[in-house]
Amino acid sequence: MATQQSGRSGYVDRMFLEHPRSLGMTWAGHGVGAVAIGARLVGAGCACIIHAVVPGLFTQTAGKTITGMYDHMTQRKAGAAKPENWPDYEI
Repeated sequence: MATQQSGRSGYVDRMFLEHPRSLGMTWAGHGVGAVAIGARLVGAGCACIIHAVVPGLFTQTAGKTITGMYDHMTQRKAGAAKPENWPDYEI
């Protein structure tokens, strides 16, 4: 029975805690950041779809969103507890 318990906790650790910990973050902090990034990407995607139909709208939204996100992630990586563990991208 102990093997099953450690197997489950190993799975939980690998799926939920290992990645945030490797970045020096908590599970909740990582989750909040991931939701914020996802929301910005969805917003930029919606702007692109609208722009496809009405080219005069949202002419710079996607580019400015991506540039701003890149700058934000670069600053976060530089200020991270373990910047050497951060990938070139963040999700």
